[in-house]
Amino acid sequence: MQKVYFIDTTLRDGEQSAGVAFNKSEKVQIARMLDRIGIDFIEAGIPAMGSMEIEAIQEILNLGLKAKISTWNRANIGDVKASLKCGAKYIHISAPVSDLQIKYKLNRNRVWVLESLKRAVSYAKEFGTVVSVGAEDASRADIGFLIKFCQVAQQEGVERMRFADTLGILEPFTTKEKVSRIIQETGVDVEIHTHNDFGMATANTLAAYKGGAKYISTTISGLGERAGNSSFQEALNILQKLEGLPININEKDLAKLINYVAKAARRPQYVSVV
Repeated sequence: MQKVYFIDTTLRDGEQSAGVAFNKSEKVQIARMLDRIGIDFIEAGIPAMGSMEIEAIQEILNLGLKAKISTWNRANIGDVKASLKCGAKYIHISAPVSDLQIKYKLNRNRVWVLESLKRAVSYAKEFGTVVSVGAEDASRADIGFLIKFCQVAQQEGVERMRFADTLGILEPFTTKEKVSRIIQETGVDVEIHTHNDFGMATANTLAAYKGGAKYISTTISGLGERAGNSSFQEALNILQKLEGLPININEKDLAKLINYVAKAARRPQYVSVV
């Protein structure tokens, strides 16, 4: 039975929902509550956004939580410096990997992406940080380049690779196939990060687990950009009840967290029953 680790990105991707902006005290309280239910990793935010974000992340880091606190960064040294300024020890570095995003978002090429990744990861690791990398828009990437991206990241000593279905376009059969192939050809630990544009975020999360992904990225109640992310509650219930994984979560504490996030997000429709 494969152990899984939950990465919560409510404070980063969840906050990208239209109209959602947590204040510092809300972010700190959400982090406390996530830690109380036993989340393994908390993606606390994006330090490059500026001083207010840095202050919130620093306060979360100073709580002394059991969960590992990570920050999200683009593949450039400026972003990494902002994370280091916070005191972050776990740094996530993301780069587009689909030719569409490389061309139209970055106006660059594949070689530039790989070189930028190597520079950013190498710089972060100079300061003793644990680094994970994100393959943005992985679902539309050429599989050969995606595998090369993973291999370059491995050579730099990263902990895991996030397979991001950034636009929520995948279905479960393809998800399992892609994740399985990446693991078979590289041996990298895979984190799955899905969006719900076609209503399949949680199904794709399960499929990635079936394909060998050990790390599960979710948000509370599926809060997130556009149609949202994979819901923690849904993923938890599926892995517990359908896959039989012994994941121990205090349901009363989870219910309190669900309702707190709903209130802080001004999204009462996100209240749900565990």
